[in-house]
Amino acid sequence: MTVDEVKTLADRIRREVGKAIIGQGETVDLLLTALFAKGHVLLEGPPGTAKTFLAQCFARTLGLGFGRVQFTPDLMPADIIGANMFNFQTSTFTLNPGPLFCELLLADEINRTPPKTQAALLEAMQERRVTIDGKSHPLSARFMVVATQNPLEQQGTYPLPEAQLDRFLFKQTLAYPTREEERRIVAAYGVLSGQPDPAALGVEVVADAAAIGAAEAAIAGIRLNDALVDYVLNLVRATRETADLQSGASPRSAAMLALAARARAALDGRDYVLPDDVKALALPALRHRVILSPAAEIEGRRADEVIQGLIDQTEAPR
Repeated sequence: MTVDEVKTLADRIRREVGKAIIGQGETVDLLLTALFAKGHVLLEGPPGTAKTFLAQCFARTLGLGFGRVQFTPDLMPADIIGANMFNFQTSTFTLNPGPLFCELLLADEINRTPPKTQAALLEAMQERRVTIDGKSHPLSARFMVVATQNPLEQQGTYPLPEAQLDRFLFKQTLAYPTREEERRIVAAYGVLSGQPDPAALGVEVVADAAAIGAAEAAIAGIRLNDALVDYVLNLVRATRETADLQSGASPRSAAMLALAARARAALDGRDYVLPDDVKALALPALRHRVILSPAAEIEGRRADEVIQGLIDQTEAPR
């Protein structure tokens, strides 16, 4: 697959998602970038901003096996990854796989379950396999997690540990729609009863595992010159050197940001990365990987504000 074909495929996915989702173009682009970069995405936003529905529509266009877990305080790790069950007829244990055994997993309201259950996703997100009773079970090479969380509610929630956040390629914050977008939403969905169905709204399957794999192979050949490698490193290392941050971004984030920049270039039909690719992805790739210093918190600073300042201060290659 050529980069032009990658762009054509991405445009088709955008059009299909756009049949049901009004607005959220930037979020769809981040989902596409993560898909082709084999990364995971955390969507954070207030209730009713179509986080779950967006993930469902996106999965529908890809023709991949879809799984969903509604995270709750009483959820156990085995409810996600599955467990070995004893078969009395054969006197053997057989695996009863959980919803994690899919290609695109929607982890809905992931911060509503305790850390021990959140941790059930760690191995799957990093290595695309799970270990049950000492035996490893491979997941699909296409395995991707799209997780959602609500930043407004604090009671009954468990913030994701830093190690888990670092597994996500992007954290995207969804804002309320503009007035015109909200008017279109009300006009389109104010007459419907129940939860909208992507298929019923005309969202078609336009990709499959083979097409996604071919796109990933094309992205591996995108050129990232030495100056841009240094630019990525300068951005990531700047998060560790500012007094506004107690903890900066990890080396993993630098490698993932470079791969994501390649994917974004392909979505534009280019076989080379531009500084603008890195700059556009730096905030969603880094905002969840840093911890504000106590002084910055007292001053009311936000991680987004600090990272955007570092992006503005870091000189991009010409």
